[in-house]
Amino acid sequence: MDLRDWLMLALLGGIWGSSFFFIGVAVTELPPLTIVAARVVLAGAALWCVVMAAKIPVPRSGEALKAYAVMGLINNAVPFTLIIWAQTHIASGLAGILVATTPLFGVVLAGLTLSDERMTALRLGGAGIGFAGVVLVIGVEALHGAVGQLVAIAACLTAAFCFAVSGIFGRRFAPLGINPLVVATAQVTTSSILLVPIALIIDQPWTLAAPGVGVMAAVVALAIGSTAFGFILYFRVLASAGATNALLVNYLVPIPAIVLGVSVLGETMKGTHFAGFALLVLGLSAVDGRLWKRQ
Repeated sequence: MDLRDWLMLALLGGIWGSSFFFIGVAVTELPPLTIVAARVVLAGAALWCVVMAAKIPVPRSGEALKAYAVMGLINNAVPFTLIIWAQTHIASGLAGILVATTPLFGVVLAGLTLSDERMTALRLGGAGIGFAGVVLVIGVEALHGAVGQLVAIAACLTAAFCFAVSGIFGRRFAPLGINPLVVATAQVTTSSILLVPIALIIDQPWTLAAPGVGVMAAVVALAIGSTAFGFILYFRVLASAGATNALLVNYLVPIPAIVLGVSVLGETMKGTHFAGFALLVLGLSAVDGRLWKRQ
């Protein structure tokens, strides 16, 4: 990776990490389903503009449409909803740490389901260390705390699991010859088709009080910045630095989530959260393996 790759990776980590902050602002005045529906609709509109401007072909075969729908469900609709709902109960920094477990779930699932992704002792040990960090982050007191908090923690971990599953499922798009940006655009579109009617029925957003300018700005930033531009930048990093290096973004995502949550939203983070995050980073480094093998 050259300097440009590292700068793009750092920017991507900042963009995706800040999404937890934007969610923390939005949930103060808007219900979760309305936020997630607005997120995917606005992101889809922005991405379609890019796809059409670049004149990228969009395959519409039955197999492609089914794959778009599944990807929209497991990579957008379900995890986005779980994370946004969870942040009505837990701090954005904590949510960022929990969702950063995605590669840990990914390496276990890949080792069990993919013939070309062997489960080595180093990867298995890294997953174990990382999950030990998660246990430390959650803390024993959470088991005796409010039920909503515990369910919110489980929701974030379930979202991370969904992202890991989508990473494995998404491998089928390359043999179909579908541009990754088209995959991103199609999945937020299919999730929009699913989420908008549900949000209209359950939240009835027309009955809600008009949100403040700050909340509306947070939703737009979440959709256009963290989602649409985040996808575009991710695929740039993927093309320039490769899939293995792109995974390094998982080290960076919790940092802006924690910093913005504490400094702007006034959230509190415990010492066990930081200790658990350190273990998680250690586990992620073992799953990645390069630093360990070099030593």
